Amino acid sequence: MRIVDLNKNDGTNTTKMRLQKLAQSLSDGRALHLKDAASLLDVSEMTVRRDIAGSEGQFSFLGGYIISNLEQPSSRDYFLQRENFANVEAKREACIAAASLIEPGDIIFIDCGTTLPYLAETLSSVKRLTVICYSINVADIICRMPNLKTILLGGEYHPSSAAFASDESLQLLSKMGITKAFISAGGLHFQNGLSCSNFFEVRIKQVAMSRAVSNILVMDSTKVGKSGQLHSQQLIKSIFSQPIPASHQIREPCSLHQRLKL
Repeated sequence: MRIVDLNKNDGTNTTKMRLQKLAQSLSDGRALHLKDAASLLDVSEMTVRRDIAGSEGQFSFLGGYIISNLEQPSSRDYFLQRENFANVEAKREACIAAASLIEPGDIIFIDCGTTLPYLAETLSSVKRLTVICYSINVADIICRMPNLKTILLGGEYHPSSAAFASDESLQLLSKMGITKAFISAGGLHFQNGLSCSNFFEVRIKQVAMSRAVSNILVMDSTKVGKSGQLHSQQLIKSIFSQPIPASHQIREPCSLHQRLKL
């Protein structure tokens, strides 16, 4: 007599269950490394790849990480809803000015945030360019450009900035030679320095700035005058979308390409 296990799933159901488990793991907007996904699902990395290939676009790979393609507005409230559509033209204007500083053969660092993706969009014609980044929104743009060499720093995924961070990525960044670091900020105060939205970003910015020949702050002028937590004694070429209001000219007048010592 043949005994049938009614609790046993066929291959299709098993794959479906794995995809459901993966979706639950990524439901808060996180990203998961392929190796960690294989461990979570108790299968090989090749099986995870096959599952995702058959998921009808539910998931994507980005720099060895798996991300959900389903919209997660609650987990990316800062990233998508509040900042992504704010001062768009001002951000684009500042990034066009910043792009004029990039030369063939440069090794550049592009910070996270909602301003610098506009800089990434300008790089399709630059030859022999290496781009170091740690955010999904920048990586998603530059990884599609065949003229670029892309280095995506990994680690724990932070939905609030759509960026990765880890001690290992900081160690890697500290060994890199960077010709130009393009830095974003949530605010600039001429006495207290730069501010950013998340504490984990601070160390990444500091390490990138310490490794760069030139540091370039790119931001729209509405952020000038806001106080924050990142301080630097380095010389930065600051690029703003508009001249700085007189009320914020604490040290001296500053316009589009003025150098500031923070």
